Amino acid sequence: MLKNPAAKYRPFPAYDFSERTWPNKRITTPPIWMSTDLRDGNQSLIEPMNAERKMRLFEKLVDIGFKEIEVGFPSASQTDFDFIRKLVDENRIPDDVTVEVLTQSREDLIRRSIESVIGARRVIVHMYNAIAPDFRRIVFNMSKDEVKQIALDGTRLIRELTAQHPETEWVYQYSPEVFSSAELDFAKDVCDAVSAEWGAGPGRKIIFNLPATIECATPNVYADQIEWMHRNLNNREHIVLSVHPHNDRGTAVAAAELGVMAGADRVEGCLFGNGERTGNVDLVTLALNLYSQGVHPGLDFSDIDDVRRCVEYCNQLPVHPRHPYVGDLVFTAFSGSHQDAIKKGFAQRQPDTIWDVPYLPIDPADVGRSYDAVIRVNSQSGKGGVAYLLQQEHGLDLPRRLQIEYSRAIQRVTDETGREVTATDVYAIFRREYLDIAVPYKFVRHRIASTDEGIRVDVDVIYEGQARTLSGNGNGPIDAFVNALDLPIRVMDYHEHSIGIGADASAASYVELRIGESPTGFGVGIDHDIVTASFKAVLSAVNRHMQSTDTADEETADEPVEV
Repeated sequence: MLKNPAAKYRPFPAYDFSERTWPNKRITTPPIWMSTDLRDGNQSLIEPMNAERKMRLFEKLVDIGFKEIEVGFPSASQTDFDFIRKLVDENRIPDDVTVEVLTQSREDLIRRSIESVIGARRVIVHMYNAIAPDFRRIVFNMSKDEVKQIALDGTRLIRELTAQHPETEWVYQYSPEVFSSAELDFAKDVCDAVSAEWGAGPGRKIIFNLPATIECATPNVYADQIEWMHRNLNNREHIVLSVHPHNDRGTAVAAAELGVMAGADRVEGCLFGNGERTGNVDLVTLALNLYSQGVHPGLDFSDIDDVRRCVEYCNQLPVHPRHPYVGDLVFTAFSGSHQDAIKKGFAQRQPDTIWDVPYLPIDPADVGRSYDAVIRVNSQSGKGGVAYLLQQEHGLDLPRRLQIEYSRAIQRVTDETGREVTATDVYAIFRREYLDIAVPYKFVRHRIASTDEGIRVDVDVIYEGQARTLSGNGNGPIDAFVNALDLPIRVMDYHEHSIGIGADASAASYVELRIGESPTGFGVGIDHDIVTASFKAVLSAVNRHMQSTDTADEETADEPVEV
């Protein structure tokens, strides 16, 4: 760190916004939502989405309720172009959904972009060029007039090309890129000229998207910039004012909320905030912030875990366990005082009344989560909760999803007995649930050999009381053992660590499996040998799955049959 950062970094220039009104405003209706997951989010991925992942995410966005979806950058990617043509040619765009395509202000790119969406019912063509002084000087070496002319030339060409296809309803969106770092009077000058060139008027609105392409000031400054444009743009009644905050300073959500208070009609962003550098604004957090204030966002996040799984699959990026509203641990309390307050809140809560459970800003049930995730352990079990006790007293460092799965076992005990569990109970229940489960499979011993095909394992087990040897090949011991079991198993996650040090050290293995189409489940194995521990963990998960399936079958068999 520099001792004198002022010598290297200049503060954002001060403006006189003494006439600001946005601090007295409240958001009472949701903005127009525009998802750019398939464009801005996609281009930030280490491995961009293929066509299958893009289609899956597009369909999920439609299910959630997005009516405007930026589907790609067709002039920059053949994959994007082909995907967009597939949407159009196979009639996959619902009538109430408008797709959006992005282009720079270059003739060949504009023509290619228009070509990608010809035949769609309604399309937003989104063109941008950078206008900020650093970009004019460093990147383009252009004057203000030259930069403005780029915007006008691109707008004129889009107007001419779209006029040739009246079967499509065309909407034009212009972004003065890096707006947040540009001079306001110049941004207004460019936007006013573009509006006139497009012919914005009754029945022909234009979208002006004012992006914080680089978040360079506090959120209140961005709100001041938005309100100034809101007040001073010509033809405002025929403009949809949109914001596109990035998260370089970690305040994109606040910037978007204040921007809407300042006059913005529309917000662009991504589910869970994926995007270049530190990401775009997080639309899920924005929407559920509104929901927590009694304003329905018009988007459906009633099964937030399903949305998260889809986004994690398509982006191949995990959602942080502490991510607002959706993280694995956001409805889980480890602090004893938190647990106590939450329990009392649940106990006193009356149906159909204002939500006021301490430490929980929204009802987990509203986003498809359950109360099971709130670990109920009183002060007898220590301040840190179940996971803390297992780690401190037994050296077990449970993965976060296993912590939540195991908390359900604790919940069952407290519900059945009507009492809180003790520290001794915590470990006893853990052993019963994961370590002492040996039916139908019980591990005996194993042998491993290297082959030309990888690894071969021979594992002796007791299966339903009979000795058996299971043999399999794979690219590693666990893969070979899973193949030896000959079950439709997918290994979803795996963790391991040592317990203790020296000659008495043991290894703990945690494996999360999915068998067939059943929900995922964990198994745990502990042994002095790490491979043995991992095999025991696999059998633990398989046994737990089979026992739960048998229980479900018995319950179903006892149910009356309707004729």
